[in-house]
Amino acid sequence: MKTVLNVIWLVLSGFWLFLGYLLAGVILCITIIGIPFGIAAFRIGVYALWPFGYTTVERRDAGAPSCIGNVLWLILAGWWLALAHITTGIALCLTIIGIPFGIANFKMIPVSLLPLGREIVRTDQPFAAR
Repeated sequence: MKTVLNVIWLVLSGFWLFLGYLLAGVILCITIIGIPFGIAAFRIGVYALWPFGYTTVERRDAGAPSCIGNVLWLILAGWWLALAHITTGIALCLTIIGIPFGIANFKMIPVSLLPLGREIVRTDQPFAAR
């Protein structure tokens, strides 16, 4: 079932969201200081491309650098990536079939706003591994 949902997601919004994250990652990787943010954009872009079967969890070892990095991320790329999720989510919620995918878009907004200090894990992993 996850595969079917992911294929429909890919066609309806996943590919375009992935391209947005890819563009953000390339722009952020232009400078040496932006490389960690670009890597985060690529990581989340893959999650936005194929999200069903994965979830995000907070890393317990993330500290103050992640907090500062999230503030910079929010200013540099987070707000317009979150805006893309909001726009896509609203458009998908206009149809009955698209409602679950719109809700999935809304669930991805916190990750697009504050990605540092979070880890993407499979949902079928044992809870102890998280």
